[in-house]
Amino acid sequence: MILEGKKGLIVGVANKMSIAYGIAKACKDQGADLAFTFLNDAIKKRVEPIAAELESSYIYELDVNNQSHLDSLADKIKSDFGQIDFVVHAVAFAPKEALEGEFINTTKEAFDIAMDTSVYSLISLTRAVLPVLKSGGAILTLSYLGGAKFVPHYNVMGVAKAALESSVRYLAHDLGARNIRVNAISAGPIKTLAASGIGDFKMILHWNECNAPLKRNVSIEDVGKSGMYLLSDLSSGVTGEVHYVDAGYNIMGMGDIAEQNGATILAWDKFKE
Repeated sequence: MILEGKKGLIVGVANKMSIAYGIAKACKDQGADLAFTFLNDAIKKRVEPIAAELESSYIYELDVNNQSHLDSLADKIKSDFGQIDFVVHAVAFAPKEALEGEFINTTKEAFDIAMDTSVYSLISLTRAVLPVLKSGGAILTLSYLGGAKFVPHYNVMGVAKAALESSVRYLAHDLGARNIRVNAISAGPIKTLAASGIGDFKMILHWNECNAPLKRNVSIEDVGKSGMYLLSDLSSGVTGEVHYVDAGYNIMGMGDIAEQNGATILAWDKFKE
């Protein structure tokens, strides 16, 4: 198996519908041993059965905005695992009010929260795990098209994802000399807990399904397999990249199908008439 003998840390799995779970399962299916983190007691109750399912007994409390949690993380991993081969960073948050209305009305507080939790956490987590991350290891984070282009209702998270993608490139440069790779996956819209806070999400899902070249939305299994590739030696020459897993939607300049007021408009068929 591709990840036989490899060990990894999954940060940010929320439930079995989350992208982090899809990546964790794909890694486990290829032989990896895993450890998980949880934010608080409520999340711990969700993570424990996932860890058990994936045959892991290692779960650590980790609030990425709590420096004491970060400071103790490497010692806990070293005690249980020794060293690890990869890390999945699946952490993002913005206050709900910052995902409504116009971006220009984003408050300084909401902006700081989004950037600290969604972007700086990748930097601080990377620094925290470096003492136990092997040469040849890999770090993977999660982005979205809203970081590169305007997406309705994404607002401050779009700006945060743009900063996250830039951070991937700078971290890839810094860690390259240690033979550690850093990449991101930009997944298409998926029904996850994080996505539930985005307005008109059903419409976004339908729009992507209609207009992506593959004429479908992606699943956590699709993203999981790509994540496993980027964490494995199969991608040993890949770093600093944002890898799209969105059924091809990101290549589109103009869609084939639009929906307005509940009516589907076949734009190109109309022009052919």
